[in-house]
Amino acid sequence: MTKGRTFAQLTEAERIRIEVLLNQGLSLTRIASQLSRTVSTISRELKRNGPQKYGAVKAQYLTGKRHRHKWKHSVFDQAMIDFIVSCLRDKKWSPEIISVEGRKSRSDFVSHEWIYRWIWLMKFSQSKSDQDYRTLYKHLKHGSGRKRRGKIRCDRGNIPGRQWIEKRPLVANKRLRTGDLEADIVLGRGRQPGLVVAIDRKSRKTWIRKIKSKTAPYVIRKLLEICSVIGNVKTVTLDNDPSFAHHHKLNKAGIATFFTHPFSSQEKGSVENRIGVIRMFFPKKTDFKKIESAHVSKVQKLINERPMRMFKYLSPNEKHIS
Repeated sequence: MTKGRTFAQLTEAERIRIEVLLNQGLSLTRIASQLSRTVSTISRELKRNGPQKYGAVKAQYLTGKRHRHKWKHSVFDQAMIDFIVSCLRDKKWSPEIISVEGRKSRSDFVSHEWIYRWIWLMKFSQSKSDQDYRTLYKHLKHGSGRKRRGKIRCDRGNIPGRQWIEKRPLVANKRLRTGDLEADIVLGRGRQPGLVVAIDRKSRKTWIRKIKSKTAPYVIRKLLEICSVIGNVKTVTLDNDPSFAHHHKLNKAGIATFFTHPFSSQEKGSVENRIGVIRMFFPKKTDFKKIESAHVSKVQKLINERPMRMFKYLSPNEKHIS
């Protein structure tokens, strides 16, 4: 007899062959040999799904019914739920990051697809026991949905002495070194000033500072403070916001500045992406007058400790060091 293979459930096709071979009068031993199964496997199949006259369709139906009704161990326990909720609400991690990090401590941690399904199930659940989880979807990056823009405003004036992004060095374009930044500002309620954000193009490490004004001298001074903390900054890529009109002060400090083309936010996609994450902590209608600088620093820390798939789930902090 052919040696039996590693145990696996019989397939529907194998059950059809069993039925045909039985009708041909073959013994259990010869049937097992034909299917490369053990005799005991064939014998158990006939006892479970026969026993008088074996039929493949009936056997498949009975097997499926048993599997649906048998007790299954659930790995999705309260400890796992608490971990997911904490990462969503406090760290604003995506389900993918949560799943990857969860498996570092538990090999049976659920997949990111499973987490997404659970979050949306909770949104529409009417059970009282699920009440605490109904708004979890709002902590997803696009959980609140995107609003369409109304009339496009173009109040961007001419910025003297600007260099377009085409002139940015190739080494900066290819992200081959640290010290090449992208920067932008984040506004709050009523388009009032909120934050200035800078990100290193190579490591994606982010620096955030609260701002009280969006005037050009003030914003550039804040950017210079960030650059002095980072050290050895070579270039900064900006957009055409009037807040960056005094970019020549960066040039005087030995930092080359380059500007994206109007309405081409994709040309500084790294900082735009980080602003999307920052908005998870500070939504568009945030009143930054009520936000303490200590809270901004905490958000900066969380973002820089956030694992990134592009770095094989190293964080920007770890990538910046390496």
